[in-house]
Amino acid sequence: MTVLEDIASTWRSQLEADLPSVSQATQESILKWLLGEAPERFNEFTPEQRHIAKQAIDYRYRILIQRYLKASPERSYRNLIQRLSSLFVVRSKISTWISLSRDRHSTVVDVLQEVIQDLMQNDKYMQEQVAWIAQCTRDPRLRNALVFTATEEYSLRPIRNQPLLLYRFVNYQKRSQRGGMTQVPAADFIRLVSEEIAPDDAEGSVSLLDGQAIANYQEAQAQDEQKELRSAISKHFEAYLEEKVDPQAAEWLRLYLQGKTQEAIAQRLGLQIKQVYRLREKVNYHAVRVFAQKAQPELVTEWLGR
Repeated sequence: MTVLEDIASTWRSQLEADLPSVSQATQESILKWLLGEAPERFNEFTPEQRHIAKQAIDYRYRILIQRYLKASPERSYRNLIQRLSSLFVVRSKISTWISLSRDRHSTVVDVLQEVIQDLMQNDKYMQEQVAWIAQCTRDPRLRNALVFTATEEYSLRPIRNQPLLLYRFVNYQKRSQRGGMTQVPAADFIRLVSEEIAPDDAEGSVSLLDGQAIANYQEAQAQDEQKELRSAISKHFEAYLEEKVDPQAAEWLRLYLQGKTQEAIAQRLGLQIKQVYRLREKVNYHAVRVFAQKAQPELVTEWLGR
């Protein structure tokens, strides 16, 4: 008995045991699909290659019977989406992309459905699988189950310790963003400019956006927002000191935030240095124990900790 005959006999017995209610024709179709287009290759495999091939067959078979074989097409599709969207690395990547995109109404499932559709339409391997499945069976229900199984198995194949689906999403993301626009007015002529160019010498794409300039701009924006927030809180705190504590305390805060030293503040207010330090302690107390509980405590603490 050849290696192929041995594997086929083993799996034929497995199918009969696991799927007694399924017709023999369906079992033979599943077996044909599991063995692949060139089953004679098993006879040429080394023992190690045979072991790997048997594991691959078993893996695809388990996916088929657990999620797709006896499920309706609608249920199978939901199972596929649920399985792929449960991958943390994929879900996290898509969620981040959505949060940074213009279309923030999309969900992870929406984007994942588009990626899978793109995979089915443009991936050569999946097109070959669909054609092979059509040769294995004419039963439309079984065809659907096998296609869903092949899609899940292919999407989860590890590439550099990451699922293949993640790389397909990156490709989809690049294509969807390359033009920079998703809707073009029909009455106007608009030239779409990509943020990347690909030199003729095939050295890879070159970004037209200055990443450092973008980072500096974002940092400057954050600093401006922080400055505005501090200004608003300081005015609020001044009003609190003047009304609830002491007008001199409010004046001390204004001078302190201007960068004046305690000696300069004492001279400006006409107070002894000990009085200024007691005034500072009073402001510190109200800032940390009272006012900070109602406003941003980290900002108040930072100012008074200088």
